[in-house]
Amino acid sequence: MTDSAASTDDVWTVQRILQWTTDFLEQKSVESPRLEAELLLAHARNCKRINLYTDFEAELSDDERTKMRDFVKRRAVHEPLAYITGRKEFYGRDFSVGAGVLVPRPETETLVDICLDHLPKDQPMRVCEIGFGSGCIAVTLAKQRPNATIVACDVSEAAEKFAAENVATYKVQSQVELVSGDGIAAIQAHTSEPFDGIVSNPPYIREDEFAALPVDVAEHEPREALVSGDDGLELIRRLIPDAVSILKPGGWMVLEVDPAQCETVAGLFREAGFESTKIHKDSFDQNRIVEARRPG
Repeated sequence: MTDSAASTDDVWTVQRILQWTTDFLEQKSVESPRLEAELLLAHARNCKRINLYTDFEAELSDDERTKMRDFVKRRAVHEPLAYITGRKEFYGRDFSVGAGVLVPRPETETLVDICLDHLPKDQPMRVCEIGFGSGCIAVTLAKQRPNATIVACDVSEAAEKFAAENVATYKVQSQVELVSGDGIAAIQAHTSEPFDGIVSNPPYIREDEFAALPVDVAEHEPREALVSGDDGLELIRRLIPDAVSILKPGGWMVLEVDPAQCETVAGLFREAGFESTKIHKDSFDQNRIVEARRPG
């Protein structure tokens, strides 16, 4: 829907704008153009996707057309859909997201699954998260395990804003503590009480891979949440040995990494004195999660 097209006297029905947007997004090489057209229009009309089909012949209001025009322009330059709608589903819940925070990925749900396997429902457990981003991991763990306490840190002000909003939305303030600071040192400055487990989805993209990432990611999502040195392991190399200082004996650590890094990361765990290393596949059948345990 171009400015000139939108300013004509033509009637823009739900059906017409869906088809136009689908065709336009397809021309812009947007993946799943029909689905995204539906999601954008549902957001503009403040309705569920199914309602678009029950209101196929309904005419858009001026306000809806203005919103839709803005949304389509932003998506055409590959701004992430989640930034436009301000929401992203993760583990069956909607999370507030926006510029400056990493968009939650479905493969990260496997990271949560592995953590939950280590967290009995009826026992109070302490978990540390390094790099909370939108807060989707910490909030999900808190909702799935009401007896767990999660202390999470991040250096990003944008992440702190969105994470705090999500913590409040899901009313887990009594379970989730958000700490402003970098890595294990920030956690140590905040508390001296050790943890039963540590979870992190750290940056793990190589410097030379960044330019080849999809435009949605490379030009819009925060680089610092994605890239970690020449081999993608700069942060992980520091994180694993430092983690021993805040883990209880027998405590576990679970990391999301690139599939090609799993064996290397398992080796880094062993070098740091961890044992019982395991590699898990994500929902796309790719090696993705590495876990290990501190002896004790």
